[in-house]
Amino acid sequence: MRIIIQRVTGASISIEDKLVGKIDQGFMLLVGVHDEDTPETVAYMARKIANMRIFGDDEGKLNLAIGQIGGAILSISQFTLYARTKKGNRPSFVDAAKPDHGLAMYELLNQTLVEDYGLQVETGEFGADMQVSLVNDGPVTIILDSDEA
Repeated sequence: MRIIIQRVTGASISIEDKLVGKIDQGFMLLVGVHDEDTPETVAYMARKIANMRIFGDDEGKLNLAIGQIGGAILSISQFTLYARTKKGNRPSFVDAAKPDHGLAMYELLNQTLVEDYGLQVETGEFGADMQVSLVNDGPVTIILDSDEA
């Protein structure tokens, strides 16, 4: 599983000009699922996200987790995180999960963040053409890859 975490002061997602998800301060997640990802992979990634200390404390140090600042998450499925680009100019997505498995792991991640960590999670629509807006705060962007755990 690959997840891009962007610390944001605000983010939103629209589908066909209709707002479907919006948050203020928190994380925007781009979530890529691999066919070999399991519920254990999801649990590990959810724990990393919930405990990632990249918000400033009273001294300005990146020392606080999202729950400590009352932040929310905008989670977006993003199969293109598994693009292979070595050969040619057209990316290959053979490493991305098949849709059924990708959807199941994506939904499990969002559910785990809500149920196990008490976080507010807004989502886009799996497989839809979405328009994403965000204000990256910092900017702070972190790449999580379960293969590099």
